[in-house]
Formats: sequence, structure tokens, C-alpha cells
Amino acid sequence: MRSAFLVLGSIAMVAVPTASSSQMAGRPLNPRYVQEAQQDHPKLLAEFGGAETGPRANYVDGVGRRVASFSGVTPGAYRFTVLNSAVENAFAVPGGYVYITRQLMGLMDDESQLAFALGHEVGHVAANHAQARESYASRSSVLGVLGAILGSVVGGGLGSAVAQMAQTRSQLATLSFSRDQEYQADTLGLRYITAAGYDPGGGAGVLTAITRATALEARVQGRTGRQTPEWASTHPLSENRVQRALNEARQTGHLGQGMRNRDQFLANVQGMYVDDDPAQGIIDGRTFTHPDLKIFFAVPPGYLMQNGTTAVTISGSGGKAQFSGGRYSGNLDNYIYRVLQGLTGGEIPLQMGPTQRTMINGIPAAYNVSRANTSSGPVDVSVFAYQWGPDTVYHFVMLSRGGQGIGPFVPMVQSIRRISPAEAAAIRPRIIDVWTVRPGDTVQGLASRMAYRDFQLDRFLSLNGLQANSRLVPGQKVKLIVYGSRRA
Repeated sequence: MRSAFLVLGSIAMVAVPTASSSQMAGRPLNPRYVQEAQQDHPKLLAEFGGAETGPRANYVDGVGRRVASFSGVTPGAYRFTVLNSAVENAFAVPGGYVYITRQLMGLMDDESQLAFALGHEVGHVAANHAQARESYASRSSVLGVLGAILGSVVGGGLGSAVAQMAQTRSQLATLSFSRDQEYQADTLGLRYITAAGYDPGGGAGVLTAITRATALEARVQGRTGRQTPEWASTHPLSENRVQRALNEARQTGHLGQGMRNRDQFLANVQGMYVDDDPAQGIIDGRTFTHPDLKIFFAVPPGYLMQNGTTAVTISGSGGKAQFSGGRYSGNLDNYIYRVLQGLTGGEIPLQMGPTQRTMINGIPAAYNVSRANTSSGPVDVSVFAYQWGPDTVYHFVMLSRGGQGIGPFVPMVQSIRRISPAEAAAIRPRIIDVWTVRPGDTVQGLASRMAYRDFQLDRFLSLNGLQANSRLVPGQKVKLIVYGSRRA
């Protein structure tokens, strides 16, 4: 799995006393927050893979609206979006826009768990957790760096100058929930789903699934070549949160009762993408391949990647880098200069080095190593650009210790190549396949069908909440992750 550090979160979060449902009946959301959410929505979609449409999106919207109708906020104030993202997360903004990723949905087992995840986010909005944090007004700067790169690296930090220069370290990392806020949103979520007729055990169920996925990710981290984006790990899952949710569910007197709608939920995740969408490129171990752009490159051993909508971020002990592209005006020197100036905003002086020309696997290329002096010492800022087509360039931006230049990334910049049509056609997405157990099926046998080269059994057990000695019953439904076909 791409990442298992979700923790149902929201972009704005400061606790205030929660009014009762009767006190909040029909309460409208703050018009300023609503306007800001409407303005930011397209930016969030662009950053996080876009919105899913069709029956699955309509299904999630219906579940969300059912739950939100018990939040005491004006009916219709919320908008629910499924993000085409391989990161397990959910979050909300104060204007009532609630987001959940398809990857998180893949961890769930039934509709009551989905209802709790959405209800938790609705709770953050309904409880006015944003009201006491006016820093949300700086949302544009937050959104501007969500997909940025580089940040503090090398020996604990390259210094504030480089962090500013690269527009890095997503500010979402500073917007952490307090424990009380998480608990309050959990309590509200349980209240909403119980009122909506769901089994309140859905809360503990989804939190347990996240805990399993987190533990598995800790075991496979490094082998997958993936790194968790900061926006997905800003709200760590507390150890006792599952037990607390279970205790509160018992106190409702309805634990084990109410709707779960498992068959309906599984029908809606059937065929859903898991991990990377090939349209955004595929991370596989140390390699990144984009079937549409016909690009391949590999990162050095020990480096991890984050796959964003428009860029791939690479980090390791020797520095950080970002791979992206742009339009080409016919002069690689000018292109590299514009990239460097774009990093600094023209405010931080760079000691520009000479631009060098080379060929990489038959592709004309150029690179420049510049120097920035920071409070932590000199830092090398390098750009390696490839003339991919008549009007297209792809490039790496790299940060390393002063004097190292491109050194830590030489294998990476030399690995980039075009892939053949046959290689591109062979890249297929992983999808969820809901399997009805047949006589003779075993945990080990079904796990062998998982579309992974390692940890097949562990992934199957985690995905389905099973044990290695679990006995499958004919007619039981389980989730498999298999290779599927790309969307038309």
C-alpha cells in the first residue's frame, strides 16, 4: 500500500465548545469559509489527483449527506469528494468541503466505516474547529506548497534559506490536531452515524483497519520505494483511539446493530484503483515509469519517492530532488535559468555555475550546479534538464550539501530513458476485486493472487482483517488486489 499513516484529519483545527444539535439546528457555515472553500476546491483537486465521478462518487456523496444531516448544520452545506489519490487520507476544510481518497476507501470493509470517516470530518466542520485559528486565512500559501519539494534535508536541515528558496515543507505539517480535537471529532462522528441508523462499531472498525495498514507499511517501507507525503501524516493515530471509539460505541447501546450495508459498499469499490493511477505514473521499488509520457527513471538505493499529480519528489540521505516538466522555447540554458529563478523567487542570491551539455541515452540534456549560502553552510542547487521533444522539457531539481553537486544523484539523472510502446502497454493498474469464497479456497491460496511481488499474505490479511489461520466460508466475500485494465 502506498501509505498507511492516515489519520482522518482536516485542514483547519482548533477546538471550541461544541453546541448541542438543538442549539445548532439549521446553523449556516461561515460565509467566508464557504467562499474560500469554493475557491480552493479546484486547486485541491489539481494537487491530489482530481475527483472521481460516476456511481462511486454519487454513492459516497449520498452516505456523507445522510450522516451530515444530523450535524446541526444547514442541510446541503456539505460537499463530499472522492480524490483519485494513492494516499490513505481524509480531510475537510471549514467551508464544508469533505475529501476522502480512494486509497482509504480500499481499507474499509463496509458502509458504516465509510460513514464514520465522513462523519469524523463533518464533526470537525460542525464543531467550528477552524473558528479560533484565523491562520487558515493563509490557505493560499498552504495550497501553493502542497506539491512542492525539497524542504529541510541533510544532517537535520539545510537551513531556512533553502526551505524558503524551494517553497518547501508543506505547511499542513504544522496544522496538527490536538488529541482532544481528534477525540471530539470521533465522538461527533459516532453520534452522527448512530443517529443515521448505522452500526456505531464502524468507527472502531475503520480505525482498526488503519492501524493494521500502518503496521504493515512500517514493515514494507523502503521495499516499496514510497515515502508518505506530509499532508497524509499530520494527524498521528493515537494508540488508545480505537479502544475509545469501541467504548463509546458500546455506550450507545447499539453496538452490533444498525446498518453496515457491506454488500452495497463492496459493490461500489469493485474495480476501484489501488496505489498509483498509471495516468500519473507508477512507482515500483526504486523505479518510476509513466506509460503516457513514455518516461522511465530509477532513484539510488535508499531513496524514496512521492508521486504527485504534476511532480515526483525524491528524498534520501544525500539530499532531495523533484522531477517535473515544462514548455520548451528552444534554449535549454534559458529553461534552466528560469527554473533556478523560480525556486528563489529572485530573492535569494545564487552563485550560478556554468551550464554543461551532455547526452543521456540519446536525449540531449544540460545541467547547472549553483550554490546558495545558508545559515547551515553552503548548499548546491542543481538542475538537470532533458530536451524531450520540440516543445517539451523534463527536469530534475536537486539539493545537496555544498561541494557535492549532482554527485548523490548521478545514477538517477543518467537512468532516464524513453520506454517502448510495448513497455507502456504492459503497465496496468492494481484494482480491487471482490471475490466470493468458493469451496476449497484458502487464505494462502487467495493471497497468492495478490498483485504484489512481496508480502502477499500480509497484504491480504491486512486488507480483509483476517488471521493466517482464519477459516474461509463458501459465500464469504473478501477483497483481492489484482491487475486490471486502464480506464478508457
